Amino acid sequence: TLAVAMNRIGGKSNTGEGGEDSARYRNELKGIPIKKGETLKSVIGDKEVEVDMPLEAGDSLRSKIKQVASGRFGVTAEYLASADQIQIKMAQGAKPGEGGQLPGHKVNEIIAKVRNSTPGVMLISPPPHHDIYSIEDLAQLIFDLKNANPEARISVKLVSEIGVGTIAAGVAKGKADMVLISGHDGGTGASPISSIKYAGSPWEIGLAETQQVLVMNKLRGRIRVQSDGQMKTGRDVVIAALLGAEEFGFGTASLVTLGCVMMRKCHLNTCPVGVATQSEELRKRFTGKPEHIMNFMRFVAQEVRELMAELGFRKFEDMVGRVDRIGVNEAVEHYKTRGLDFSKVLAIPEVPAGGSLRCVSSQQYDFSLSLDPELIRRAKSALESKKPVCIHHKIRNCNRTVGTTLSYEISKRYGSKGLPDDTIQVKFEGSAGQSFGAFLAPGVTFEIEGDANDYFGKGLSGGRLIIYPPKAATFRPQDNSITGNVNLFGATAGEAYIHGMAGERFCVRNSGAIAIVEGVGDHACEYMTGGRVIILGQTGVNFAAGMSGGIAYVLDENQLFDTRCNLEMVDLEPVVEPGDIKFLQTYIERHVKFTGSQYAAAILKSWDEMLPRFVKVMPMDYKKALAKLKERQMKGSEVEDMTEEVFP
Repeated sequence: TLAVAMNRIGGKSNTGEGGEDSARYRNELKGIPIKKGETLKSVIGDKEVEVDMPLEAGDSLRSKIKQVASGRFGVTAEYLASADQIQIKMAQGAKPGEGGQLPGHKVNEIIAKVRNSTPGVMLISPPPHHDIYSIEDLAQLIFDLKNANPEARISVKLVSEIGVGTIAAGVAKGKADMVLISGHDGGTGASPISSIKYAGSPWEIGLAETQQVLVMNKLRGRIRVQSDGQMKTGRDVVIAALLGAEEFGFGTASLVTLGCVMMRKCHLNTCPVGVATQSEELRKRFTGKPEHIMNFMRFVAQEVRELMAELGFRKFEDMVGRVDRIGVNEAVEHYKTRGLDFSKVLAIPEVPAGGSLRCVSSQQYDFSLSLDPELIRRAKSALESKKPVCIHHKIRNCNRTVGTTLSYEISKRYGSKGLPDDTIQVKFEGSAGQSFGAFLAPGVTFEIEGDANDYFGKGLSGGRLIIYPPKAATFRPQDNSITGNVNLFGATAGEAYIHGMAGERFCVRNSGAIAIVEGVGDHACEYMTGGRVIILGQTGVNFAAGMSGGIAYVLDENQLFDTRCNLEMVDLEPVVEPGDIKFLQTYIERHVKFTGSQYAAAILKSWDEMLPRFVKVMPMDYKKALAKLKERQMKGSEVEDMTEEVFP
């Protein structure tokens, strides 16, 4: 409803961090218009499920803003390719510095499909992005997303706080197109009450500081500024504009127009008006229509026009940053506010020569070292007619985010299915830069003879990655790192074969990829929700923290793994199930085939002796959910109600 309303009036709706069902945008990407009375249908397994209202001719269900949050739920190459704007959510205004949890009883089949997880299993959003620990890391993610969709604007959502202006300056230097300052009054009703009451600060304070810092450092002219946090009226919009904002977000007010009564029960699945619930009975109570939001937005716009007329502005952009037009005497002299000092918030920044109070240009991205334009040119026959191509290319560590724009071209044409297996095969030699194979689409196989930096296979979306040391290397690959940190973060599908060790935070938030590696650092398989990981060697500490889905198999030759694994959410089991044994053997054989690993070949040669040394890492809730799912399937019953709590 929100997406339809905003698209009708020329605004933009935001997916939030939960992803978006591809049924909402796939036909639009193909240029197929919606007909009057058509209903959105999503395919789950072999069933077609109706998930939305009848539509008017020409409607669009696509949310133009795609959010990339710490959980990376549903962030695939196709998802990013369908965006007009991609927003990196660093934090929420209502709970800065905190992560989130979606209880298992709210994870129904549709949500599980969109987020690549299992119905009934709790999902955890980490507090930080595990690929962002500095402003340089943020700049790298901005670059990754710009490659994932060169047509989309990249924005960064920050929380209003003391010092946010300095961070916003870093965001501008990192070449984001827009920065959002979010106030403490907004945010989800599922936030802890302590956070809602005591964390964050008003958007006015953060917005004023951001505007002043950007103007004084001659950065304001190349980045747009947005603000949100319980904006409800045209007056809020005008004040935000005078303080420096050009764009404005409405969350709570929009939900209220659709029937939200702010019960603050979003996390309990018991919303009495059917807004924030997956209960079919409660959802029947939802009465919201696109026209309700459209009317509200028109009323806000009318009030803005009236206030602009009073202030003497003809164009909205002329009002941006005009702090001098905010009258405060009456409010400051009120007995309740007497003595408060607003001079910092209302300070008028000095505009340096060549500076500006608003955005007057755009960011300039440097793709001069990108290999993708050449890869796209050489893979033209594969992209246009699915003819297989083989490419050889040298690579250096200054070549970052290789394969991501190629995947964008594939996703635009063929969606999430991509190309047939091995349609585009590329053999690289050398040292790959950061984010090699990020969001790699199905049908693409990248092979490296050499090594790779951080973020190898970030967001892998169905492609295949193979990496092994140079043939002339004399060291033991299984004892040496061949890839950097945060490999396969947020991967949703595909395969990765790593002949050597990986760094820290391997396969964090993996939700569908199959990976095999010969050793990892600390925090591997954190927050994993799907896929399978085989580790043929040593692991660091805190393995499987927050892991709620997927399976990991670890070769524990020294019998020390139980001291390194975080056992809060997982059990350790021997590998005895025929399916597990077959899976292990098959993928180790593939690992030997693709990488030539003599170490893995030796394991296969002594299979009967080595198999008992493997440990299966199985999330407890995931195991219960799979058992319930199997039980229902054996009974031949539907699994539509597979949303009850699976943990005790």
